[in-house]
Amino acid sequence: MKFDRLRKYYYLRFIRLKGDPQSLAFGTAIGVFIGITPTMPLHTAIILLLAVLTRTSAIAAILSSWIVCNPLTYIPIYYFSTVIGNALTPYELNWEKIQNIVNEILSSQGLVHTLQLLAGLGYEAIVVLLVGGTVLALPFAIVSYYLSLSAFLKIRAKRREKHILN
Repeated sequence: MKFDRLRKYYYLRFIRLKGDPQSLAFGTAIGVFIGITPTMPLHTAIILLLAVLTRTSAIAAILSSWIVCNPLTYIPIYYFSTVIGNALTPYELNWEKIQNIVNEILSSQGLVHTLQLLAGLGYEAIVVLLVGGTVLALPFAIVSYYLSLSAFLKIRAKRREKHILN
């Protein structure tokens, strides 16, 4: 019951966004991309920077990031980022080490502590996670762009039709 209410809340937030459909869709894709990359403590800062640089919707980006990166998805995101990163880089990252770091991040005492934990992983681990996370996130971001563009165009058409009728 609580999940349905949360799902409806985010759905309503999305359909009420105003702006250019392409900007909203690109913002959504940025949010999905960054949300799926294993850069958990820096998501909002990276999203805001990219939204400003690309002149897209920061609100759509942040909302979509919250949807794809949540307590239900942290572990799968880090797991698949590790598997893909291990396959694509010459480095090897142990899953148990990642699990311990994710657990500590989730119970972290703040951003500084979280950044210290990530820095403690070492260069190779960060490369594995970033390469794996980027490869994992890219297809989801591309699909989310086209799906959200279609949705935002339909919403705009529906608003126009409603405005003409009134």
